[in-house]
Amino acid sequence: MSTIAVDKSIDCKGLSCPMPIVRTKKAMEEILPGQVLEVEATDPGSVSDVKSWAERTGHQFIGTEQHEEVFKHYIRKSDPSEVKPERNHPHVVTNEELQQKLGENPVIIDVREPAEYAFGHIPGARSIPFGRLEETIEELRALGETEIHVICRTGTRSDVACQILTEKGFQNVKNVMPGMSQWSGPINKK
Repeated sequence: MSTIAVDKSIDCKGLSCPMPIVRTKKAMEEILPGQVLEVEATDPGSVSDVKSWAERTGHQFIGTEQHEEVFKHYIRKSDPSEVKPERNHPHVVTNEELQQKLGENPVIIDVREPAEYAFGHIPGARSIPFGRLEETIEELRALGETEIHVICRTGTRSDVACQILTEKGFQNVKNVMPGMSQWSGPINKK
């Protein structure tokens, strides 16, 4: 049972990326600095998405509690002087551009949750859920300067994944837009 004093709560149950983050951003605009927002979500990807978003925008991520299939995320709104502007990864390829490269066996990292990957992924794509990305960085070092394509459902989670990889020294990382939600190329199911 949580003892966190909550000033506002939003219900994102049943929503998948990027909607929990979209609603979180809007709700954060409606509370005052120092107040706490509770975000209830059922998307397992929200665990890493909400934490990453809060940290990247300068808000204090307090933590996540899980109650059966519902995740409750807590974020304290920072003072405006501490808030960081959101930024996007500057290097993007379209679904069509990636599809044209499939014959060259490109490196593709799929950062969706395992269940999403299992129901359909690009042939040859490697599943590394966003929440596990940082713990696999050393394994990825073997790719060196190879071009890495990062994909998720809508390009939001993969954008942040690209930023993390770039910060860790990977120089040739591309975000695939708009991502699997509009992928019309070949699909493998696991």
